[in-house]
Amino acid sequence: MRSVRARAAIGATLVVAVALVAAGLAVLSVLRTNLIDQADLQAEVAAREVAGQLALDTAYADLDLDDEEDHPVQVTDEEGRVVFVSKGLRAISGTASTGVSPVPSASAGATPSPGDDDDDDGDDDDGGDSARPARGEVSSDDPDVSDGTATVDGKQADYRFAAVEATTPAGLTLTVHAGAPLAAEQEAVDTVRGAMLTGLPLLLAVVAGVTWLVTRRALRPVEGIRREMAAITASEDLARRVPEPGSRDEIAALARTTNETLTVLEASVERQRRFVADASHELRSPIASLRTQLEVAEAHPELLDLPGAVADTVRLQVLAADLLLLARLDAGEKPGAARLEVGALVREEVSQRTGDRIPVTVEVAEDASYEVNGSRGQLVRVIGNLLDNAQRHAANRITVQVAADGGGVRVEVRDDGAGVPDDERERIFERFVRLDDARSRDDGGAGLGLAIARDVATRHGGTLTVHRAPEGGAAFRLWLPRAA
Repeated sequence: MRSVRARAAIGATLVVAVALVAAGLAVLSVLRTNLIDQADLQAEVAAREVAGQLALDTAYADLDLDDEEDHPVQVTDEEGRVVFVSKGLRAISGTASTGVSPVPSASAGATPSPGDDDDDDGDDDDGGDSARPARGEVSSDDPDVSDGTATVDGKQADYRFAAVEATTPAGLTLTVHAGAPLAAEQEAVDTVRGAMLTGLPLLLAVVAGVTWLVTRRALRPVEGIRREMAAITASEDLARRVPEPGSRDEIAALARTTNETLTVLEASVERQRRFVADASHELRSPIASLRTQLEVAEAHPELLDLPGAVADTVRLQVLAADLLLLARLDAGEKPGAARLEVGALVREEVSQRTGDRIPVTVEVAEDASYEVNGSRGQLVRVIGNLLDNAQRHAANRITVQVAADGGGVRVEVRDDGAGVPDDERERIFERFVRLDDARSRDDGGAGLGLAIARDVATRHGGTLTVHRAPEGGAAFRLWLPRAA
């Protein structure tokens, strides 16, 4: 099932169905238990009433029975023989005996007591009277309760029977079984069950319909987002944006995030297009110059400008290397994890720059250690690019200082040139940006050095910023976290 609305409706319906079925079973169980408890109480009351009469030595024929149809009674003696049944009782089950025909037995009101025998003989022996109890007893223990059936006046029904023991004044122990009908309990349970079975499908249909409608309404903005994204994909127009609903729910957050992603994607694509255009432009100049010199040399070998051809080739090689490094950085290439000493790295790079226009002064404490983790080649490229930039703009002095700075190492390259205007301090880190196009092009700069330096610093967990140097020129500060 591919529809979210259908899955939500079916899921909600199943959950509600399980909950309602569980609740219905619990209600039926509680209702049944309460009704059975009431029947047990009625049966116990009826049994104790009859037992109390027997304890008073009431004859069987004189027993006062309430509603014999609703409360059938069976009395058995100590030997389990049936000595009395209520009027109309034709069959019984669930008691100590299934008999419904009384048999002769010594019972209350049937056999004279010993005291009566003595009175007939004229014997006034008080000892005989004291040996016989004045009245019987009814057991105070909780009665035994059981399920059973009884047929009264030709009608069979289910009953709950309570068994209560009674002792007659003559010392005879009788067991009274009195029943309470379960018809009301069964009728109530059946009524509730029928109502649940009738209402459950209707309620589930309502739940499914409401869930379908609510889910449809909730997912309507998602459908709008999907259609707009499909249109953007078809048109390749990244300037378009998906509609943002006015609600503050997750769908609105999704729409905002989608638009933010489209904005970043549009900027990235635009940056890539500009990069390709600028790279093509930068590559065109040295290639055209080199081709012109080679064509002139082919026609007039004596006019070959070999140093110029070499310079153009070197410039082309450097530009190709810069473009390749930027491509790797854009592809997410991670820097190495080698442990490097920044001070030694700076001294080594400065010592190899023998053809610089202005000597470079290095300020590094001899007894200090400034270790970082990263790629040696990329960090050397950063230092070299900063020095190249300083060489192009310095007047008489360039200084490189390495020092600790908080939890990292700071490399600062300063010159005494014209500096960088405040409003241009971020722009100079963009690709192919040159504040002085003519001079930079003559010196071989393509506007990639500072962009590469900042990208490498960022990927090493550091920063690269530009400030005003004490000498009046620019101060580029490279900060890198110390090695773990």
